Amino acid sequence: MAKQTGIIKLKGTIGGISFYKTADGHLAREKGGVDKNRIQNDPAFQRTRENGSEFGRAGKGGKVLRNAIRVLLQNAKDRRVVSRLTKILVAIIKTDVINERGFRTLQQGNLNLLEAFEFNLNGKLGATLFAPFTKAFDRVTGEATIDLVAFSPTVRIAAPAGTTHFKVVMGASELDFENETSTFENDETAILPFTVANTAAIALSASITANSTLPVVQVLGIEFYQEVNGQMYSLKNGTYNALSITIIDKP
Repeated sequence: MAKQTGIIKLKGTIGGISFYKTADGHLAREKGGVDKNRIQNDPAFQRTRENGSEFGRAGKGGKVLRNAIRVLLQNAKDRRVVSRLTKILVAIIKTDVINERGFRTLQQGNLNLLEAFEFNLNGKLGATLFAPFTKAFDRVTGEATIDLVAFSPTVRIAAPAGTTHFKVVMGASELDFENETSTFENDETAILPFTVANTAAIALSASITANSTLPVVQVLGIEFYQEVNGQMYSLKNGTYNALSITIIDKP
């Protein structure tokens, strides 16, 4: 893989060299690879087919999760969240000790590996919100909760420069990886002043299906705003907003 330099950037294939754009800039590589039909049928590529099947399953699982929490994720994500999430989901699939290689699933894997996953590395929840909180999920009732005692925002929140206000958000979702569906409910505070001496106690809750038989994920996040002439604007288009998985509950 080579990096394109110079004023003119190329896209496409010339003389067996493919030119393309990525998040890391304009790159070039030699076109080639093993014939697709051979990969699909040659016994020598059995491991490749198995790995491809599980990678595809991880990719679909990541889409299920991202779509489930999209309301919150669209305000707090980095440009590599898809690849980072897929990588950890592949690792989870590999922990499935029930199914054979190539047929391992997320449902049978150790989903607890997802706990504390940060959706935005530019603004990690673990390096942003220092106010103590309690989290809980009751599978019988389907209620997920987050509770924070009163705290001083300027002391307990590492806010980016320019912050005048913030909001705490949470959500809960049950994930059906097999059928690629989900349910989702969320809750949030009002937009609160960052310089207030102390907040009131915060209690957030979201209720999903009671007695669910599916994996459940709970997320917690914080969003930053700047007030200009009485209007609230997402600070730097949400670049430093945080969102993290706080609970993974598997039946």
